[in-house]
Amino acid sequence: MASVLVTGSADGIGRETAAALAAADHRVVLHARSEERAAQARAAVPDAAAVVVGDLASLAETKALAGAADSAGPFDAVIHNAGVWGRGRARSTTVDGLEQIFQVNVLAPFILTALMARPGRLVYLSSGLEARGRVDFADLQHERPPWDDMQAYCDSKMFDVVLAFAVARLWPGVTSNAVNPGWIKTRMGGSGASDELPAGADTPAWLATSDHPSATVSGRYLYRREELRANSSAYDVAVQERLLESCASLSGVELPR
Repeated sequence: MASVLVTGSADGIGRETAAALAAADHRVVLHARSEERAAQARAAVPDAAAVVVGDLASLAETKALAGAADSAGPFDAVIHNAGVWGRGRARSTTVDGLEQIFQVNVLAPFILTALMARPGRLVYLSSGLEARGRVDFADLQHERPPWDDMQAYCDSKMFDVVLAFAVARLWPGVTSNAVNPGWIKTRMGGSGASDELPAGADTPAWLATSDHPSATVSGRYLYRREELRANSSAYDVAVQERLLESCASLSGVELPR
């Protein structure tokens, strides 16, 4: 039995992943951004061991969440599933004045990774759209007009892969990988998506718990349990280091070396 934290597990792929892990008799801790969402998560996955609460669009709450999660641990694996996409919406900033997509999708998992006790395995949910991501450290917050919500999302998913690869390189004792779950029928993916929830949850749950040799590699980008070639920028150590530096500067948190 493994102990696993799944962020963003009140609905969608996160909830499906948590439910699948619980059904396989693993110890699962859920995460939601509010008490109301926590109640929904608990109702959906009643066999979960606990629910931790924290809004990833707040630096203060994300830092507090790291402590709350550690108190609910220890964990063999953490699945960084939570994410947002302001599809069709104007650029939005958080309480910290940061662009919301970047803060929730990239900065929050960086903070949790840096502050939480190291698990044996880390899984970062990316997207096939990471292939369209661009590296522009001069405009991480997408302040330069015109605003493009699709590009902001693609960039964030690319940086999730960059983060996973950076952690794999710096923490050789931890298995760290990124996952493209596919185009899944969720609130974010939409009803026109091609795949059902179990397909999106399968690879993250497998990476978090399986002892199969293919599940215990590190620094990989996977889809349907198979390795894919990620955005070329993800393999660039200079890009990895620049992302870690940028996240540290924005959050006030350093990734331990």
